[in-house]
Amino acid sequence: MNPRVKHLALPLGGALVATSVAGGAFAGTANAEPDLKSATLAPSANAQAIAGYWTSSKLKEAKTYLAESTATGKLRVGGTTASADGRPGVVAPTGEGGKSAGKSRNVNLPITVGKVFFLDDKGQERWCSGTSIQSKYRNLVATAGHCVYDTDTNKPFSNFVFIPGYYQGKAPWGIYVGARVNMHHDFDVYEDYDYDYAFVNVYNGIKQTGVKEVSKSTYTAAKGFKYTEDRAISKAEFEKGYEKYGELGPYWKKAVDPTVEHVAKPADAAKYIEEYVATGRNGVKLTAVEVVESVYNKAPKGLDNGNKFERKTVRTPISKEEYDKLVKQKADGGFLGKLEATKDVNGTEIAWFKSQYFVKKWVKTTVKELYFHTRYFVITLADAGRLGDNVGGQGFSWNQKLGKKVFTFGYPAYAHLDGHRPYSGHTMKWCYGKTGNAPDVPKYNAQEHQAIKCAFTPGASGSPFLLQYKNSKRTGYVNGVVSLTLDSDGNDRYDRVTTPYFNGETYGIYKSAANRWTGKLPG
Repeated sequence: MNPRVKHLALPLGGALVATSVAGGAFAGTANAEPDLKSATLAPSANAQAIAGYWTSSKLKEAKTYLAESTATGKLRVGGTTASADGRPGVVAPTGEGGKSAGKSRNVNLPITVGKVFFLDDKGQERWCSGTSIQSKYRNLVATAGHCVYDTDTNKPFSNFVFIPGYYQGKAPWGIYVGARVNMHHDFDVYEDYDYDYAFVNVYNGIKQTGVKEVSKSTYTAAKGFKYTEDRAISKAEFEKGYEKYGELGPYWKKAVDPTVEHVAKPADAAKYIEEYVATGRNGVKLTAVEVVESVYNKAPKGLDNGNKFERKTVRTPISKEEYDKLVKQKADGGFLGKLEATKDVNGTEIAWFKSQYFVKKWVKTTVKELYFHTRYFVITLADAGRLGDNVGGQGFSWNQKLGKKVFTFGYPAYAHLDGHRPYSGHTMKWCYGKTGNAPDVPKYNAQEHQAIKCAFTPGASGSPFLLQYKNSKRTGYVNGVVSLTLDSDGNDRYDRVTTPYFNGETYGIYKSAANRWTGKLPG
């Protein structure tokens, strides 16, 4: 990790100062032109396909993203290096679009918070936490930078979506496909976790409005999102369906791995011996088993198991090279036959032979068939509208003093270092604490983090730190996003979550993202 220039430390203000998200450069900022890194996540033409990819089963089976999210470190004693670069400020939150959460099981929890899902560099389904945040076009999500952008490949993760209010595979307010990621240049170039945050513009939500079972031809012609289901059926059901629909229809069968068993000589062995030897008859075949010469000589003649297999036992001329090779194999027990070398009158080898000996073995091969019926489904999708109109958006704050109480909401899932696993990752959890000095984590060059005491495990990456959270309105001010889950005392239990300190540079990145329009979805 490369070192980078630290921020200029300026005095902290004491009170929250409101500002407009759409306003110009603000006074007192150390860097009025943020070092912005912005990258496209997906074009609007791909939004429906990406939303359709994330079926309920895929959402449930996705794994929490562990890479670059855990560490150990000792608590810093004394003053923190996290510092303001100007006056404190806030952007006010918006409510849930005038809508009630109804009887959502996430009672008293913010419906702005949810999961971000994506495919990692190996194509595996992963997730972190995130939140809707106030913006001009109500289309913005805040999460951790490492949950959007892969610093190893220097590319954003693919198939990125945000699902607010996520609960056990459900997307109650729709799926919001990532359009563009906005982050700090130093996170991309230097992998500097003092900038491990990202603001993602998303397209309008996409919501599943229905599922219709259709014929195979309709399914093939459909251009939207679709899927199939294969149901195991009986042989009788297969034969009835196959008779009706034919070989191109939805009824089909497949053979599983065959079973081979040793059986007695068939009664008609003598009559059909050539067929039994060549291809087999009624699943039964006469095979040859190689033995050493002495075993062969003791075997009787006939068609029973263990009898001589004369037609397979032959003396064959071979080359000197093959002869030498087989001599070595025989020494290792890898060749059971007999090797001979013919010499001339002078004792020079002039010809080489191998003899192999076989006895008969009758076997029966049984191939089991399984039968299936394929059903075809087409999913109808609809534009669910803007993220902020549906669930609202948390406010934003920067240059705030440490020592303030915050909530953090997210989806911890992974086990503690000692193996204890208190969370499932399927439901939202929360922590509450006072921001303070963060542990030193040299591995990530995390020198300007703040932390709260919290037992969240990995899965919480991207969870918002919410300042002045009001339970009645379920809104507050995003004052950070979980970057690292830490064991600060070495007892193999995570006990701190940290966030980069949000200062004027962070506000500059946020403001740029908050004024970005993502356009409309194709009709």
